[in-house]
Amino acid sequence: MTLIAGIDMGARSAKCVLLDDGVVVGTGLARMKPDFAGLAQDVLELALAKAGRRPEDVAYIATTGLGRYNVPKRDIQITDITCVAKGAAHLYPGTRSVIDVGAQTTRAMRVRAGGTVVEFRSNDKCAAGAGGFAERAARYLEVKLEDLGELSLHADSSEKFSSVCAVFAESEIINLVTAGTSVENIVRGIHDSLAERAVQLLKRVGMEQEVTFVGGMARQKGQIQALEQLVGTPVNVSPDPDLVAALGAALLGQQRLEGRPSVEVAA
Repeated sequence: MTLIAGIDMGARSAKCVLLDDGVVVGTGLARMKPDFAGLAQDVLELALAKAGRRPEDVAYIATTGLGRYNVPKRDIQITDITCVAKGAAHLYPGTRSVIDVGAQTTRAMRVRAGGTVVEFRSNDKCAAGAGGFAERAARYLEVKLEDLGELSLHADSSEKFSSVCAVFAESEIINLVTAGTSVENIVRGIHDSLAERAVQLLKRVGMEQEVTFVGGMARQKGQIQALEQLVGTPVNVSPDPDLVAALGAALLGQQRLEGRPSVEVAA
């Protein structure tokens, strides 16, 4: 069988998903760097190594994300909104609402069965409403980014962040640390702030059940808990929520290669 590659060139990292007859056989992830073409090749090679396959086995490459046009060997480029919705609906067929919290943007989508996007909204402020805020906060608090999710679960209260600007929000963190506020309570406040803004976007597009949560922030348990409390119901979260866009790109690439018509692949 030939392989279909979906490559997501995101703001913080590049991801690759390889499909063989619709089944994921390899994945790759690497931190973003200026050489987009080289980075895309790196994540593709990582995925191929996991799959035990060769570059010549790749029949089609679909790219998505901010840097999707910078992958020279691509066969098609697809918007990340389209790919996220497709990937989420593939993993959880009952999905009707999607929240995607990445490094620089938070998006909310209402989708039909199969992952066709009905309506979407993105945060129209700055990175205070996205995962980049959590990343910078981790540096100020001198903790690892991957530890934020667990710290949040041990909070006994939640600090309120009033600013919609990342710079001012970071100043609030400094003031809280100076005042002796616990790291756990600060982190919980960050998660609650991100959840509130994501749910506001979701309400603007019309929240429907089921809700699927994707993106790098979906790896943090505290963020999942904060979101579920606001939504009022459990949300779907895959084991690899940051690979969902790459998966969607691969699925749509397979569709295009097979000649199946779909309005979803519009770039």
